[in-house]
Amino acid sequence: MSASNFMKLSFASRSQNEGFARVAVAAFVSQMDPTLDLLNDIKTVVSEAVTNSIIHGYENKPEGVVLLEAEIDGDTVTITVSDEGRGIEDIDLARQPLYTSRPELERSGMGFTIIENFMDELDVSSEPGKGTRLRMKKRIESKKALFN
Repeated sequence: MSASNFMKLSFASRSQNEGFARVAVAAFVSQMDPTLDLLNDIKTVVSEAVTNSIIHGYENKPEGVVLLEAEIDGDTVTITVSDEGRGIEDIDLARQPLYTSRPELERSGMGFTIIENFMDELDVSSEPGKGTRLRMKKRIESKKALFN
C-alpha cells in the first residue's frame, strides 16, 4: 500500500522543537482542508507525542533524535512519532489517565488520554532501552465536504 503523500522529519530532542513539529504537521495536514478545530486537535496530539519523547524517552537530554512521520492516504492521516529513548516498561499503566513516570516535573499524566480522545486510532509500541513509537490515525472530512 502506498500513501498518496508523506513527510518525514527528524530533529534533536530539545523542547524548543516541539513547536516546530506542531507547525510542520499542521502545514502538511492542511492540504486535506480540515476544520480549524480538527487542525488544532492534531497539533495538540503532535505536541503531546513529541513532548513525551523528549521528557520521558530522552529525559530532557538533547542528544536524542525524534522521528516524525505523516502520511495521507485518501481521507486518513497517519502520524508516527518515534524515539530510541528509554522506552516504556508498562504500556497499559502509562496509558492510564493521570499516570506519570515523572511526578517531580509536575506532569499531568494526560498525554495518552488526550491523544486517544482526539485521534481515531492509537497504537503504542515500546521496548525498554530501545525506544517508543506512537502511530496515530485520524479520518479527516474536509470543510468542503461539510458544506456540500
